[in-house]
Amino acid sequence: MQKYVCDICGYVYDPEKGDPDNGINPGTAFEDLPDDWVCPLCGVDKEDFSPEEE
Repeated sequence: MQKYVCDICGYVYDPEKGDPDNGINPGTAFEDLPDDWVCPLCGVDKEDFSPEEE
């Protein structure tokens, strides 16, 4: 699964880990995150994330 990086703070969303502290189960693809999900470190919206370079 594709990882995504926050353009603002560098947080990496790893779909294999999810974001359990914010109710996102492991295995949740970035595209399937709720529209109101924000970066857990800096609070920006999903549109401020980019696919991680391999």
